[in-house]
Amino acid sequence: MRGHLAPSRLRATISAGLIRSTTPTIFRTATIATHRPSTKTTINPYVTFTSNIHTTTSKMSSTQISANAVLDLIKNRRTYYPLSKDLGSLTVERINEIVKEALQHVPSSFNSQSNRVVVLFGAEHDKLWDITSATLKAIVPEDAWASTEGRMAMFKGAAGTILFFEDETVVKGMQEKFALYADRFPGWATQSDAMLQHTLWVALEAEGLGANLQHYSPLIDAKVAETWSVPESWKLNAQLVFGGKTGDAGEKAFGAVEEKFKTFGSA
Repeated sequence: MRGHLAPSRLRATISAGLIRSTTPTIFRTATIATHRPSTKTTINPYVTFTSNIHTTTSKMSSTQISANAVLDLIKNRRTYYPLSKDLGSLTVERINEIVKEALQHVPSSFNSQSNRVVVLFGAEHDKLWDITSATLKAIVPEDAWASTEGRMAMFKGAAGTILFFEDETVVKGMQEKFALYADRFPGWATQSDAMLQHTLWVALEAEGLGANLQHYSPLIDAKVAETWSVPESWKLNAQLVFGGKTGDAGEKAFGAVEEKFKTFGSA
């Protein structure tokens, strides 16, 4: 394994327990407890622990991770269709913890923290795709419905969905407070939301799940807000569908990096 040190040099204790924290007001979860708990502790094979780890008597304060380890995680993130309801050894609680940690630590302009998230599992996840299906059936031509219906069934067959929102009250507040940048804050909020989407997609992939990102806004916004009591100021941006992988990801083509990259100067 690249960069992996012998056990004798691993000077950190990794706890199998989850990080204990209070659910913030910017995170909501609708949980159907149908998945078995796990007592296993899995060490991510892509994370390199080094001997240069600062610890205290009570907790690990920092861990150095190589850039290659991070890039490997990013490279491994792919789009998977279809997905199953099998979460393997992962529990609902563990997935919620991952989402909350990412939500707290993904950067935002001026530390505005405009990102909001709702996570749906089990019957609540199924309900989302029933809502989406009913919404689309009313507007999709009858001769094109079979294909759309198949996609809806595919998404419903997954284990859960993460809904990504921006709180427009926060954005408007930042526009008023920093009027010089007022026209920039909506774009900055969207950029922060995109970082959160990518972070969670990579994190779920690292835990062995597959995912695909969907965008059915604004068609389903009103019904989503009504069904899960979402505040009116929360603007829905995207839906990350996740679950067990049922096959391989498709081939991914890349354009020449020389056409997309420039560098200037030297150290």
